[in-house]
Amino acid sequence: MMEYLIQIILLLATAITVVVIFQRFHTPTSLGYLLVGIVLGPYTIGPVVAMPELEAFAEFGVVFLLFTIGLNFSLPQIHALRHQVLGLGTGQVAFTTLVVGLVVWLAGLPVAAAFVFGAVFAQSSTIIIASLLTERGEENTQHGRLGLAMSVFQDVTAVPFLVAIPVLGTSVTADVLAGTLGLALAKAVLAFVLVFFAGRWLLGPLFHVVSERRSVEIFTLAVLLVALLAAWITNSLGLSLAFGGFLAGMMLGETEFRHQVESSIRPFRDVLLGLFFIGIGMRFSPAAILPIWHWTVLGALLIVTSKTLIVAAMVRGTGIDTRVAWQTGLMVSVGGEFGLALIAIALDSGVIAMQLGQIAITSVLLSMIAGALLIRFNGTIAKWLVKTPRATTHDTAELQEAPEKQVVIGSYGRVGHTIAVLLHSCGVPFVAFDTDPKRVAQGRADGHAVWFGDIADPGLLSSIHVERASLVVVAVDSPGTALGVMSYINRTCPQVPVIVRARDLETSTRLLAAGAARAYPETIELSLRLSVTAMEMLNVSSDEIDEMVQGVRDRGYQPILEDETNKP
Repeated sequence: MMEYLIQIILLLATAITVVVIFQRFHTPTSLGYLLVGIVLGPYTIGPVVAMPELEAFAEFGVVFLLFTIGLNFSLPQIHALRHQVLGLGTGQVAFTTLVVGLVVWLAGLPVAAAFVFGAVFAQSSTIIIASLLTERGEENTQHGRLGLAMSVFQDVTAVPFLVAIPVLGTSVTADVLAGTLGLALAKAVLAFVLVFFAGRWLLGPLFHVVSERRSVEIFTLAVLLVALLAAWITNSLGLSLAFGGFLAGMMLGETEFRHQVESSIRPFRDVLLGLFFIGIGMRFSPAAILPIWHWTVLGALLIVTSKTLIVAAMVRGTGIDTRVAWQTGLMVSVGGEFGLALIAIALDSGVIAMQLGQIAITSVLLSMIAGALLIRFNGTIAKWLVKTPRATTHDTAELQEAPEKQVVIGSYGRVGHTIAVLLHSCGVPFVAFDTDPKRVAQGRADGHAVWFGDIADPGLLSSIHVERASLVVVAVDSPGTALGVMSYINRTCPQVPVIVRARDLETSTRLLAAGAARAYPETIELSLRLSVTAMEMLNVSSDEIDEMVQGVRDRGYQPILEDETNKP
């Protein structure tokens, strides 16, 4: 037990150190975890972490990753993108697998190994694509949505590969292989039907009951239960655990609990996904690179160039702008974590030898580094390739495509509801959050964008990208919650203005000191409202009334307080 404890401490200390350094240089943390695995693996000098239990837990990191992706790509969204993403996604995987497989087969590899290389090189890193798009604020651009959606579709298409590759390790005929793949697809359809109807009939009522308890602990346990149960269902059908997580996320993505679910699952996803990358890194042998370095460089070039050219040509063929086509191709050019998982399965099944596995792993890692740079500078590279001036029709279209900044409302109670109604009547886009499922249901029945969630939850604020909000209105009747929101916004995005509801002047003063643009004490504001009505009935001019009221507010309500203090 003590030996394991020392290894865990060593693993955590190394991971924290490396990831902090990678974050400081704005490098994807997935590459940092891979480096941790290499450093603590059996192929490098120094301490070795050998815990088989960690590999079992690490597999659930991929489950939660696909679960989170499913939340953001629910059935309505996939249906809306069906003509582009499904066709493009299928074509990209098929053509890349075929082209790469043919190239490496002509280079002398057996057919089975060539198929593995084609399947591995066809995958792209959803994590790297999503993180860099978010960092650059491009996730809602046309190329960002296409690239991310295609990478997600690649994760789904990995399911047949997960079934086919182990079969290639045995001597089977083409008929047996075709039958195995057909059975896998039939099982995938069955799994989708089971999870779909379970989601329609059970998930909604379950989370309504759980949310009524107002317990973060119970809500988190329910999320874990649903994700793992769906993974168990697909695994029982002979499919991957990750596929079940994706299906469960799709079902919950259609409910009003989506944002809070994503916030609850994120810590588990990030930690376990880090373990997954560490496990992949431990399979990597730096000493084995020297004899094969030229093959690994060629492999990385094959990954990047084949996917860039294939995707760009396919996207352009649908009639989309040329620059967008190149940007989408550059998005998808990066190697993928599922490719690393397929290599691990191929090695374990004996489909490829260890040296070929090292070439494949190193090629994917190099393509991740190169692809990350291509994604970061996709706009500049696309402009150079297309040779268009800075201001083009595409630029205008892309800017119009970005979503309009919206107001974020914390609480859909009496105050929040009133604000929502007024914003809706003025045509101002907004999104509201409340921890009362009845209020959420009422808001959605009113036709408003109301979601279940705690506005003071940093994970929730991060997932909705509060830094892009035009305004945040905190209408909760809790000073502690309001101060929690202010603390997060002040720390991460102080440029976003915040208006806060306050009970009294003392609370208002604390909130203003915390960074609120306005904090209105209800008791004094009610008095001011009554005073305004009285003066209007006494025929005092509206300009004079507005000047007096604004003067009181600008001076922090001191005239009223001083008058109260001077009373005998």
